[in-house]
Amino acid sequence: MPYSTLAYSAATNAGHKRENNEDTYLSLPERGLWLVADGMGGHEAGEVASAIVRETLLDERSKNLTQAIQASHRAVLQAASLGKGAPGMGSTIVALHSEGDEYEVAWVGDSRAYLWTHTDDGGRLERLTTDHSYVQMLLASGAIGEDEVERHPDKNIITQCLGSHELQNVKVDSVRGQWQRDQWVLLCSDGLTDELDDADLARILYRSRSPRAAVNKLMRAALEAGGRDNITLQLVQSPLCKRSRWTTLWQWVPHITGKRGPDLALYGAALFSLALVLYWVAR
Repeated sequence: MPYSTLAYSAATNAGHKRENNEDTYLSLPERGLWLVADGMGGHEAGEVASAIVRETLLDERSKNLTQAIQASHRAVLQAASLGKGAPGMGSTIVALHSEGDEYEVAWVGDSRAYLWTHTDDGGRLERLTTDHSYVQMLLASGAIGEDEVERHPDKNIITQCLGSHELQNVKVDSVRGQWQRDQWVLLCSDGLTDELDDADLARILYRSRSPRAAVNKLMRAALEAGGRDNITLQLVQSPLCKRSRWTTLWQWVPHITGKRGPDLALYGAALFSLALVLYWVAR
């Protein structure tokens, strides 16, 4: 069965508290590859590390995500040794590779992937990744409970990242799955999940008709909740979802009010005004 190029939407924002954006993302639907990387190390370091990760996976032609991510780890280490960026810089990564009706998610650090399944009774949100973090270690050992994770003072301390100079190789975790109809995969940096919990994510995804609408709403909600960190997210739609021409067109209509009728009216008025201007200029 032939599969079309997957629909997706992506956005990044520096947030309200940071002057620079150390996050980055890569969208290659023609190769079935998407990623989010969250750099660390400060100005002119974190953004360098995440950019190296992005460029390495862009250049890597291997379909093996684990090998490509290991290559990006070595690339960050090599760049630091050559004086590019800064010593100690690093980056997280969460990446999705889709081929046919199957997908793989691989990650290092605390950037996350979620699987969202649309249902009539509210939908189902499943976290595909497990954070490589100190708090996750405490939770796994039983030292703290689920209700303590989000408010723990050390929740943002990660146990490994790409560029960790003490690690020759990082531990790349991965999961595989088979696409079903009416599913989306969300990739995001912790700037999103620090502001919105899983219940918030599920509520917004359920109320969104398309990946583009969902990304806009999620970004707006995270910024309104504080936007204390850089925020980056991508939402990729299952190849089994049926896309009508109307749905495809709607994704390109600017979401000004969040309601189809007013947004279409405003967009139509803008196009009509532009057409009039071009007509008078051409006369």
